[in-house]
Amino acid sequence: MTWWTRGVVVGATAVLAAAGGTAPAPAAPRGAGAEVAYHGSAVLSGGLVGVRFTPHNHGPAAVPESVVRVRWSEPLADGQVLPPSCARSEERAVVCRVGPLEADGVGEPVVLRVRLRQASPEVRLEFATVADGDRAGAGQRVLVLETGDAYAF
Repeated sequence: MTWWTRGVVVGATAVLAAAGGTAPAPAAPRGAGAEVAYHGSAVLSGGLVGVRFTPHNHGPAAVPESVVRVRWSEPLADGQVLPPSCARSEERAVVCRVGPLEADGVGEPVVLRVRLRQASPEVRLEFATVADGDRAGAGQRVLVLETGDAYAF
């Protein structure tokens, strides 16, 4: 939105307000989408990976429904116990329903505790948002070393 179109929107809102009417909130710029990121921490110790994260929508648009896919660089052991909102989707991946996220909104925390098939000195986590069936969502990566220390992201 350029400075002059912003002035038109502000001016129109002021005229409506002065006349006792209401104006709709300015919409997100055309083509703007959600920018979902995951903030939390991960710990690797003895082949067990603990991950706690919260989804944050930093974008100008709301997300009506979303799912996060968490992929590990190492295969997961069979028989994982996952939260009710999560399911194993691949040998190295789990998907969790995040649900709707308002613009500039914060979702519910997700806590995962998974065992790797074999202990590893490090594991890379990849978070990818699957929103409205869009499997090409932007993602983020976290490298976690087998130190027992929490790595924040």
